[in-house]
This record gives sequence, structure tokens and C-alpha cells, in this order.
Amino acid sequence: MPTDFHEVRFPLDVALRGSGGPVRRTEIVTLASGREHRNSRWADSRRRYDAGLGIRTLDALHAVLSFFEERRGRLYGFRYRDRVDHRSGPPSRPPAPTDQRIGTGDGATRHFALAKTYGSGPDAYRRAIVKPVAGSVRVAVNGTEVPTQKFTIDPATGQLTFAADAVPPPGAAVAAGFEFDVPVRFDTDELTVDLAAFTAGEVPRIPLIEIVP
Repeated sequence: MPTDFHEVRFPLDVALRGSGGPVRRTEIVTLASGREHRNSRWADSRRRYDAGLGIRTLDALHAVLSFFEERRGRLYGFRYRDRVDHRSGPPSRPPAPTDQRIGTGDGATRHFALAKTYGSGPDAYRRAIVKPVAGSVRVAVNGTEVPTQKFTIDPATGQLTFAADAVPPPGAAVAAGFEFDVPVRFDTDELTVDLAAFTAGEVPRIPLIEIVP
């Protein structure tokens, strides 16, 4: 993640009412026969959000404007909580240490990267998790939970490091459970607020886009 990133979270009360989700870029060519050739332009999905739906009061609007100014518009990235997808498992269940398989021990490797897998089988999609929530990460080796003093986690990169005396043995399944934020930035350098429309129930548009690590 570049240095132009602030390790702060977008106002949570606004984010939890926002809208958005993953976006993919697929190129489709229709042949004369009517058949299609489809090609994925992006290897990874990229999330887009509109935080405007979460603004219900003038105080919330003021908080977002302040946050926007502090980030200098599109210049600095920040953390965003996706209410639908912010845990290693379902959003209704606290993280369990066996939620996500993140690697296999070889008796020497101490560093593992957090990841979340969507689906199963050969077409499952593996997503790098680079903004875990501090204090939320649980780890298991071969199904047994590892004490928190036996590993560290970098909340800015998602890098998991085992203590020297806790290196996973060869063939051991390394798994983790966690909460995480999405690294995003504002997708505009201009926020236009019409107070007359706002008080009449119209919400401003505040576009955010994921920063791909």
C-alpha cells in the first residue's frame, strides 16, 4: 500500500448505510453467428461505493465534509467498512480461527498473507486482505488455535508473522479468521451539497473506489 494512505476509517455510522460492492471488467465480443467471446480485463474485482446514502443529518454531512478535506479529496486513501463483507466468514458470525486457509507450513516459513476465498473448487476467487482490524485476527495451525502471543499481524498490510518458536511444521494447514476494512479513496475531488435538496430528502453523491494493492 502506498504511503499516501491514512490508517483511519471513514465515519462508521455513514458507511453502514452506504451502497456498493464488487465491480469486474468483462469484454464481450459478439460474432456474426451470434456466439460470444468473453474475456476478463481485470484479474481482481474492484469495489465501488456510494457513501451518500448513509448521510441522514447535517451533523453526519459535516463529518463527511471534514473527512473529505482532511484526505484532500482523491489524494489520500483510507479505510472503509463494507457492512456486507467485512469478516472472514458470514457477517452475522464472529471470526473463527479456521475460517480461511491462508497457507501450508514447511517448517521454515514464518510469514503468511491474509486472504479470503469466495466460492469453492477450481473457480474459487482468492482475495488479498491488506487492512485487517487490529485485535480481530485469530490463527489456527492444523485446526488448533494459536495463542495471540505466538504471532503478530501488521494491520497496515495484512502480513501475519509467527514467532520463531511457533513456525508451522511441514504440511500443516495454516488458517485465520479476522475482520477487515477495504482500502479506498474518494473518486471525486469535488463535493457539491445542495442544502435545499438535502433537507427535502435528496442525498448527495459521495463516490468511493477501492485501492487495489
